[in-house]
Amino acid sequence: MVIKTDELPAAAPADSAREPNSQAGGKGRPGAAELPSVMLLNGDCPESLKKEEGAPEPPRENGLDEAEPGEETTGQEVIVIQDTGFSVKILAPGIEPFSLQVSPQEMVQEIHQVLMDREDTCHRTCFSLHLDGNMLDHFSELRSVEGLQEGSVLRVVEEPYTVREARIHVRHVRDLLKSLDPSDAFNGVDCNSLSFLSVFTDGDLGDSGKRKKGLEMDPIDCTPPEYILPGSRERPLCPLQPQNRDWKPLQCLKVLTMSGWNPPPGNRKMHGDLMYLFVITAEDRQVSITASTRGFYLNQSTAYHFNPKPASPRFLSHSLVELLNQISPTFKKNFAVLQKKRVQRHPFERIATPFQVYSWTAPQAEHAMDCVRAEDAYTSRLGYEEHIPGQTRDWNEELQTTRELPRKNLPERLLRERAIFKVHSDFTAAATRGAMAVIDGNVMAINPSEETKMQMFIWNNIFFSLGFDVRDHYKDFGGDVAAYVAPANDLNGVRTYNAVDVEGLYTLGTVVVDYRGYRVTAQSIIPGILERDQEQSVIYGSIDFGKTVVSHPRYLELLERTSRPLKILRHRVLNDRDEEVELCSSVECKGIIGNDGRHYILDLLRTFPPDLNFLPVPGERLPEECTRAGFPRTHRHKLCCLRQELVDAFVEHRYLLFMKLAALQLMQQKASKIENPTSLENGSLPSSESKPEDPLGSEAGSEEEGSNASGLARVKELAETIASDDGAADPRSREVIRNACKAVGSISSTAFDVRFNPDIFSPGVRFPESCQEEVRDQKQLLKDAAAFLLSCQIPGLKIGIGELITRSAKHIFKTYLQGVELSGLSAAISHFLNCFLSSYPNPVAHLPADELVSKKRNRRRKNRPPGAADNTAWAVMTPQELWKNICQEAKNYFDFSLECETVDQVVETYGLQKITLLREISLKTGIQILLKEYSFDSRHKPAFTEEDVLNIFPVVKHVNPKASDAFHFFQSGQAKVQQGFLKEGCELINEALNLFNNVYGAMHVEICACLRLLARLHYIMGDYAEALSNQQKAVLMSERVMGIEHPNTIQEYMHLALYCFASSQLSTALSLLYRARYLTLLVFGEDHPEMALLDNNIGLVLHGVMEYDLSLRFLENALAVSTKYHGPKSLKVALSHHLVARVYESKAEFRSALQHEKEGYTIYKTQLGEDHEKTKESSEYLKCLTQQAVALQRTMNEIYRNGSSANIPPLKFTAPSMASVLEQLNVINGILFIPLSQKDLENLKAEVARRHQLQEASKSRDKAEEPMATEPEPAAAPEDAASQPQAAKDPPSPSLQG
Repeated sequence: MVIKTDELPAAAPADSAREPNSQAGGKGRPGAAELPSVMLLNGDCPESLKKEEGAPEPPRENGLDEAEPGEETTGQEVIVIQDTGFSVKILAPGIEPFSLQVSPQEMVQEIHQVLMDREDTCHRTCFSLHLDGNMLDHFSELRSVEGLQEGSVLRVVEEPYTVREARIHVRHVRDLLKSLDPSDAFNGVDCNSLSFLSVFTDGDLGDSGKRKKGLEMDPIDCTPPEYILPGSRERPLCPLQPQNRDWKPLQCLKVLTMSGWNPPPGNRKMHGDLMYLFVITAEDRQVSITASTRGFYLNQSTAYHFNPKPASPRFLSHSLVELLNQISPTFKKNFAVLQKKRVQRHPFERIATPFQVYSWTAPQAEHAMDCVRAEDAYTSRLGYEEHIPGQTRDWNEELQTTRELPRKNLPERLLRERAIFKVHSDFTAAATRGAMAVIDGNVMAINPSEETKMQMFIWNNIFFSLGFDVRDHYKDFGGDVAAYVAPANDLNGVRTYNAVDVEGLYTLGTVVVDYRGYRVTAQSIIPGILERDQEQSVIYGSIDFGKTVVSHPRYLELLERTSRPLKILRHRVLNDRDEEVELCSSVECKGIIGNDGRHYILDLLRTFPPDLNFLPVPGERLPEECTRAGFPRTHRHKLCCLRQELVDAFVEHRYLLFMKLAALQLMQQKASKIENPTSLENGSLPSSESKPEDPLGSEAGSEEEGSNASGLARVKELAETIASDDGAADPRSREVIRNACKAVGSISSTAFDVRFNPDIFSPGVRFPESCQEEVRDQKQLLKDAAAFLLSCQIPGLKIGIGELITRSAKHIFKTYLQGVELSGLSAAISHFLNCFLSSYPNPVAHLPADELVSKKRNRRRKNRPPGAADNTAWAVMTPQELWKNICQEAKNYFDFSLECETVDQVVETYGLQKITLLREISLKTGIQILLKEYSFDSRHKPAFTEEDVLNIFPVVKHVNPKASDAFHFFQSGQAKVQQGFLKEGCELINEALNLFNNVYGAMHVEICACLRLLARLHYIMGDYAEALSNQQKAVLMSERVMGIEHPNTIQEYMHLALYCFASSQLSTALSLLYRARYLTLLVFGEDHPEMALLDNNIGLVLHGVMEYDLSLRFLENALAVSTKYHGPKSLKVALSHHLVARVYESKAEFRSALQHEKEGYTIYKTQLGEDHEKTKESSEYLKCLTQQAVALQRTMNEIYRNGSSANIPPLKFTAPSMASVLEQLNVINGILFIPLSQKDLENLKAEVARRHQLQEASKSRDKAEEPMATEPEPAAAPEDAASQPQAAKDPPSPSLQG
């Protein structure tokens, strides 16, 4: 079936990590455990995808989000995902005709883009495409163009310029000249970001794969840099951004800028002059250029004399590049080389990302002249981008109109989601620019006479407010602290309501920006809201936290449709006149009908229930698990709420409990034929709530597994029967369900349905007498959720001391920065960093130079812009004072006692690294520092000077619209892979990739997850070239959209190294692993559980290239780390011992080899028993080692006895085969191969290639279940990219040598 967006569970992304066949999400539900095996079309298949065999059904959540009756899509719906592509011939002036592959869905505009990117046509921007003499419309789809077919000829026709087209042309030429220059990425503009993979792979892996095949034992340099060896104390910063050869700029021109003679005078306009440019060529020739309607030519103007007449050579060119080629030989030569290099780069290195990624370090860069950048800065483009004619954009209208697009079938939904995503990313960029302008004082307030904190701003149709408590609005909730937290909570609410996507209910575009110590909320503007009072506008909810409350039937109807997925209970509260008012949200949620007639909801800061651990309520006692841990604790604000993921986990936990309680009662009924089971009619939960183990206790535990499973299946069936209310269920069965519902706090007595009342424990909210019982149950539910958080969820988390310290420092830094004026910013930041990280005991802050301080000190204005404070209190901070404040903040905010007075004490006590703390504080606050080596530990001079602080960027929080259909294909593909159907899984993931690309464009975190999984599947199926290609894209994308040293990027490097090794690219594999280890050291340090996996990988590859001593350094470190984190008796440690033993065997040091293998054998024997195959394999290997040791000893004795005349049989010391090393690499990276014969492999590949039809797939399912490769990696959501590769549950078989 094709899922409609409104049927999606609210938290589809958060739920996705659930195993697809667990009882909660799978087996019990008919048809869910065995997802239909679907052949999907990908690429250029002509068939259409019918609904019956189309999109698989997503795993539903707890049975809570079944589609509403009547919401099913009609069976007639037929969807075409992709049509056949075809090729057309392009005729462009001055070059040979060439063919271009196009797809019918593409717009004519997309062919324009391709031509503007191609090496031989990139210098053209102002042209149209003609077919048989008719001009094609830019925005029409190719399939709608009459007569366009395979082999059609499209002619490129040069068009006359306008001022707009001339500007676009100059901007495009500038972009081509700067295409290899990374400065935009370092400066965080135009969605450029960094990537360094090509430095380590030496270009594109696909090509090198073909080149290097078969040369596996060529001599290669394996020596790692000193600083990444285990035990090294050095943590250099410069290798983070290695120098890329391509970045050495090829100078084509010295200057290209707008002339001071712009704009052309009237008489010249009438000759067709549009604008004038000034150029200094690489040969130092200064020329003035006219851009006219017909093209570009030299004029006779100089810097001081205007003469617009053409100069010689009298050459008119339609393209600026062609003109520059004529007048500058250096330009001609270098521009050609530059474009060749540009098109050789991987497309993923140069495509813009959807949201800006900022780099926290940058090298010292020359500041070059740039006409486009200067023009952008001075004309303040306000946010109307080049393609929007005329006015600034009406963001609210765009955001809401895209939501109203039709969504009945897949093509409509794709179009809608693409439009929503595009507008959101544009809005985020504009809001970020506006928020920075507000704080920098470049926007006029709409209430300029009020105090700075109270001011509000409108810029580019976006409303900006500051995170301060205006008019004591949050007085009862924590004042300014609550006002700072509220926008982030509100954004989470907006995110959630957007995900539920109810037709007719609208939220505001919302972006929260932290910049220079201030929090700015940017929102789209409800039409008409500024012309009327809030009191008149609000027709639903409360403007004073529950004193006056109003409701509205249309809002209740709309919000009722969100209550099930969001688990919000419809409830009644009392207003100030003691009247009952019905709500389906928290009281703060306001409903306003705009002048456009749309129903908006805003102030969604209490969408999720409160966390009672941080909300002491007089007269209320929390469960014992909470009180034992010292909760509830008073927090500095009262807006702490449970995350959506926690609410979902809690409800899931309750659902499992519900199923097990009901199954237990059914089994008891069956066993003893009791008429009326009363064992669980206590109305409250068994005390096992807090224990994640089986809540059934010993009774159920003693039952056989099989009967338990069948009991659960029966409960499922029974629950559905009762829910359908057809009277088929007998009274005793109803009683069973009713008891189970009551025990888990369900609001229905006939089905599992847990929802929260978000107003419980809200200060100032009162409930009617008639609801007291419901309120009591809801209070209990919230207390249970608070206990669940402490007892089930938090034990799974590890306290990160470094995180705690940097968050505390960030809180202090925020208020510290608010007192700094712009001219003192770099001095203030470097002083803070010195106090935070430098061992230098008394750093002195540098105030702005005296000779520049104005003689007239103007009186302090009360309404100066937010970022223009003029005090110098920050300059007196000392390291002792800062660390005292950090310890105090850690205690007050996190209730954690840091017993440290200096940074050096912290580093020593907790084993932290200063470089890691620097990275964390920089990322959290937006600081960018100079890329160089810092001497943190010097006691003679401070580590940072003001020249080391290069920039301060905004930290931006925004909504991430999702591609729902693509996401369901991805989940279903993962489920298929889990069940062992690799072929079907691969098909589904490929289709997901298509759909993700359709919605997000080429770059996105979720596309990254898709590529990673595809690479892994191709690797398992033996297609190493395809695995390499997909994984290379995954690494590049991860670097670009997440950051070059993000933990995900490190993992992607490791996967790529494995596939390189399998493809015999050994030196590349080592380079990638060394890079991954360097990044891990920088981000986490040596002491991290993932380091064991990384070192095992490096050790194995070094073993494979016979670097035994180096290999041992890494493998022995891995053994030590595994022992520390998993315990000396864990199976991971056993595997580590075996890997070390193999290297000692290769070195012929049999005593050490035997010692390690014995350790491994002992662990296997105690953990798995003597009869387990792992224990037997280890035992065999021990025998083999012993024989080799005896043979060696015999030989040595022979030599001692007979000297040089001894007759010595040759000893066999074999280098490890690549196959055996690869086998071990697969094992440690969680990839298990169950051997296939060559014939099976060929069959499998043929099946993938042929894309069997559905019925053939079902026939071959039996075959597919025979031994084949399986993928033990757990199904994880695209966002859950941090899921670690799982080592196999059973450690793998030692590969026997000798």
